[in-house]
Amino acid sequence: MNPKHIVKIFISVLAVIGLVASVFAYAGNKMDPKDMSKDMALENSMEDGLEKATFAGGCFWCTESDFEKVAGVKEAVSGYTGGHAPHPSYSQVSGGTTGHAEAVQVYFDPKVVSYEHLLDVFWRHINPTDPGGQFVDRGNQYRSEIFFHNDTQKRLAQASKETLEKSMVFDRPIVTSITRLVKFYPAEKYHQDYHKRNSTRYKYYRWRSGRDQFLEKAWEDHPPMDKEMGKGSDIIDGGKMAPEKQMDMMKKEGRINDMGGAMEKTSWKRPHDNEIRSKLTPLQYKITQKDGTEPPFRNKYWDNKAQGIYVDVVSGEPLFSSNDKFKSGTGWPSFTRPLEPNNIIEKKDVSLFTVRTEVRSRHADSHLGHVFDDGPAPTGLRYCINSAALRFIPKANIEAEGYGQYASLF
Repeated sequence: MNPKHIVKIFISVLAVIGLVASVFAYAGNKMDPKDMSKDMALENSMEDGLEKATFAGGCFWCTESDFEKVAGVKEAVSGYTGGHAPHPSYSQVSGGTTGHAEAVQVYFDPKVVSYEHLLDVFWRHINPTDPGGQFVDRGNQYRSEIFFHNDTQKRLAQASKETLEKSMVFDRPIVTSITRLVKFYPAEKYHQDYHKRNSTRYKYYRWRSGRDQFLEKAWEDHPPMDKEMGKGSDIIDGGKMAPEKQMDMMKKEGRINDMGGAMEKTSWKRPHDNEIRSKLTPLQYKITQKDGTEPPFRNKYWDNKAQGIYVDVVSGEPLFSSNDKFKSGTGWPSFTRPLEPNNIIEKKDVSLFTVRTEVRSRHADSHLGHVFDDGPAPTGLRYCINSAALRFIPKANIEAEGYGQYASLF
């Protein structure tokens, strides 16, 4: 073959390869239509009265998850801000070369939740005394920082920080910076809603990070700061929030129950060990005190269809409602959510050669069962609970047994 022809063919092949590569590069970089629609919807929602707040609190998986639980928050978007490089990638930011912090941009309805309350949520989500990162994540890219969007947010953030310093919750200086937001870059798609897309992996990471263990101990004896400030989630621009919206928000946060009653930590107590042993059957003691598991389909409540509430067999603290009970086919009582989230504690369980999430009662510290992410709507969760850890109170007896605040649920 003529050498010139060989050169022409070689050049043509290279051109085709380059064209194909460019097409794939474009396809790989263009935004998912669903993501484009979501971004457009968020921007359009700003015209409907939503506002934005931006916080850096260490790993943005955790920060996004915690803010999305707050009533009045429409969306929380993970991303990067506070650096010098344009359009940073995760690998660049995590490498600590761009100056950015992992952060979350929160879209919220100020008619439902105030910026002051979001600040309270933020402080209770981080260790504000750590200058080197947050919990297991080390480096400036995991710093805590408040990025204000306007002078009002700046003033409120500074006042909130001063309140925290005066509260003496922490015995070391508060090092969280307050900085004007310049540019926020949304993170890659696989980081968005990570706690939902990869719930098991996320729960394991969060437990390993030590975040919740630290926060529970630090804030155990302190009320919400927005109440200490005399304003916050129940005050909007000097006026009262609509009572029904305030109650919805406080119920979601576990601060009141479904009937508006205060969630008093001292209402339910764990009896002395001797009393526990004397009042429980051998099976109940094994389940609640020795982390046992009862047989499926051969327990008291797995097929109970009566209306009422389920309380801890040890302390009596309310745990679940028949309204949230469903037929799971597992042979154990199953619920989509707790009646009182504040009475539930979730812990990592590595028994049986696997990683699961154990469910315990907060006040009695009873082993109840486990929670899984294969449940039905509206939560997608399945609280798989041992009957022996529960006592059922039918709706006819609710008021007589001192749980009258739940009577109107049925």
